[in-house]
Amino acid sequence: MRLDVLNRHRQSIMLVVGLSVLTLTFNMLWPDADAFSRQADQNIAAPLSLRYTRPAREWVEALPVGNGRLGAMVYGDPGIERLQFNEDTVWQGEPRNYAHPGAYKALDPIRQLLWAGKQAEAEALAMRDFMSVPVRQKAYQAFADLLLHFPGLEIEAVRNYRRELNLDTAIATVEFESSGARYRREVLASYPDQVLAVRVTASQPGKINCSALFRPAHSNSLTRAINQNELSLTGGVADGAIKFESRLFAKAEGGTIRTTERSIEIAGADTVTFYLAAATNFRNYKDVTADPQALNEATLMAVRDKPFEALKQAAVADHQSLFRRVNLDLGTSDAAQLPTDVRIARFATGNDPQLVTLVFQYGRYLLIASSRQGSQPANLQGIWNHLNAPSWDSKWTTNINAEMNYWPADLTGLGECNLALFDALKEVAESGAITAKEHYNAPGWVLHHNFDLWRGTAPINASDHGIWPTGGAWLAQHLWEHYLYTGDEKFLRDTAYPLMKGAAQFSAAVLVEDPKTRSLTSGPSNSPEQGGLVMGPTMDHQLIRNLFGNVISASEILGTDQELRKKLESMRGRIAPNRIGRLGQLQEWMEDKDDPNNKHRHVSHLWGVHPGYEITPYGTPNLFRAAMKSLEFRGDEATGWSMGWKVNLWARFLDGDHAFKVLRSLLRPVPPAGQQRGGYAGGLYPNLFDAHPPFQIDGNFGATAGIAEMLLQSHDPYATPTSLSEVQTGKAAFLHLLPALPSALPNGSVTGLRARGGFEVSITWHDGKLAEARILSRLGKPVTIRYAGKEVRLATKVGKIYSVSPSLQIH
Repeated sequence: MRLDVLNRHRQSIMLVVGLSVLTLTFNMLWPDADAFSRQADQNIAAPLSLRYTRPAREWVEALPVGNGRLGAMVYGDPGIERLQFNEDTVWQGEPRNYAHPGAYKALDPIRQLLWAGKQAEAEALAMRDFMSVPVRQKAYQAFADLLLHFPGLEIEAVRNYRRELNLDTAIATVEFESSGARYRREVLASYPDQVLAVRVTASQPGKINCSALFRPAHSNSLTRAINQNELSLTGGVADGAIKFESRLFAKAEGGTIRTTERSIEIAGADTVTFYLAAATNFRNYKDVTADPQALNEATLMAVRDKPFEALKQAAVADHQSLFRRVNLDLGTSDAAQLPTDVRIARFATGNDPQLVTLVFQYGRYLLIASSRQGSQPANLQGIWNHLNAPSWDSKWTTNINAEMNYWPADLTGLGECNLALFDALKEVAESGAITAKEHYNAPGWVLHHNFDLWRGTAPINASDHGIWPTGGAWLAQHLWEHYLYTGDEKFLRDTAYPLMKGAAQFSAAVLVEDPKTRSLTSGPSNSPEQGGLVMGPTMDHQLIRNLFGNVISASEILGTDQELRKKLESMRGRIAPNRIGRLGQLQEWMEDKDDPNNKHRHVSHLWGVHPGYEITPYGTPNLFRAAMKSLEFRGDEATGWSMGWKVNLWARFLDGDHAFKVLRSLLRPVPPAGQQRGGYAGGLYPNLFDAHPPFQIDGNFGATAGIAEMLLQSHDPYATPTSLSEVQTGKAAFLHLLPALPSALPNGSVTGLRARGGFEVSITWHDGKLAEARILSRLGKPVTIRYAGKEVRLATKVGKIYSVSPSLQIH
């Protein structure tokens, strides 16, 4: 099989079939892409869809599908469909212990050097004697491409092309006409059946001719035929222990089907269905003895005879059971009829409130697609990665990014998506206990600023930013927050509390008394990822205070660990407090050295505003104003994920217009190289992926959470760092309705948002003012409701829905 091409074509795709080479390019397939786009139907009805009038030319234009464990990027080319796919345990490396034996012996000397002002010497000593072995962790990998070649399709005759990702059904579709026939492809990732599925149909019988083959991402891969309609790809990651297999099963209605050693060949079919399974030898971070071939055989055994419509129906029902819990309506405009990439380009100067809705729901879609029970947690790129040397290794970076991935989970009705993260934390705590012993001679467990598939928890990369011992404290907050949202005491007792307790035991053991202030301080550490190695960064103290408070509350609820509770209560009040500096700012460090011209992407010392809540408008008004001053100094322009954080922060500062200003900056195209804004190039790629750049998925999740925070907040706005409020202890709840509604979104409604205390909240507003809120109490806890400066206290009953008027009358 051979296809000749012209030299003028740009981006080429190389397909190897036996000894033949297929070289195709975008321009060859689309000789006049702009003219073709003008012919496409612009009026596509589905409101929660990403829509395009041409195929993807590059990875950040392709559309993602996923089931938590398997993910694929769908390009939508009529002549050669490319599905670049991943399986979440295809990583470099092997089971290992990253801890540096005896590193704790350097701990006190490092502290003494830092207290003496000898930062460079401290960093050098730490680099030599305190860092992980090896100093770097391993990288997430691509798996392969599935390529579907359609010989004989008249590319020049293609008309009325459209490519779409429907967020409500989680199905990517490609439709077009050629030579009088209408062609349609559907691609989905089934969680119930654990396969990627592709359905190809044509409006006329016998029109589908297709050659399906793998293009491996690893050089030692082997393709072979299993039987007449099944193909296998086996191989392994060169740098490590992971072995993998993918199986492609095909069935056709009409026509013929046969398998060569390289491909599945289909001729004259009416309809073709492909099921793709993929697995590795990974069992857990200590065991790589699984049999991927047996796993795939079992998976395909369950679906070979299953009709596509039945598999599709089950997959859609599963997805919608999560996705449809929350509905957001911010209004619409004519712009909603345009292709998504055009909408991004015009958003800054146009009127397109529905794009905000789309971005909000896209974040929820991506979390469902990349984090399900039984999968790995969503990493820096969720589950989608086409490179074997991805940026930052596509790991779990825990000084903001991994946590931001899960900010929307409980808040937007996706609490079950947390379970993949919580399962990983159990393993991280095991590894972290070894690191705590070797690096700090301490009990409990510790996590620094990254972990990988092998659950490395020791400090990596460089001592000036890799030594940050509060990753466990931050992730422990997610466990407590999940309890506050759900009231699930079994989860608290069996899963959350043991992990929270271990993190607190570590922090209690490593806090040391500052020789000048006599307060308890954390260190050596850093304020991510700037300022170098220090003692006592503000963020650390906010995290540890929060952790101690949560463990105190949890131990009271469970009636356990009274002595530990007393110890943490005593220590909590001695932790170095938040300080206001010479510029009226919240100090980022113990010393008053903040630079008002510092535009760094991290705003770590504002953790106490969000996602923490020890700095609040009514409980700590002076600190609240100081934190706001710090954010003003940092500015609005940033990387994509940093803007996502800032949207949440300005919402917590009760400034909806400023939050929306930052969101507007996030919802714009990634600028070309050399045209950065304020030194940063954050924004959105054509497929709505967030750009650091490059792609990092955390900004998508940050945007979703930030939009929700504009509409509903359920932390206690009277909280302080030293007290534990009823909300923080889980005894009562606080609902702030429309706390930061931007003037750009004067009319709208949202249903199904979740709140701490076990509440489900729906809100309607007109002309910038509350019309009605409906509040479902799932746990029967008392709640304070706040709107427009007024408050009302309400005792609730389990299962009852309460209607709240603008004057806070309850019905």
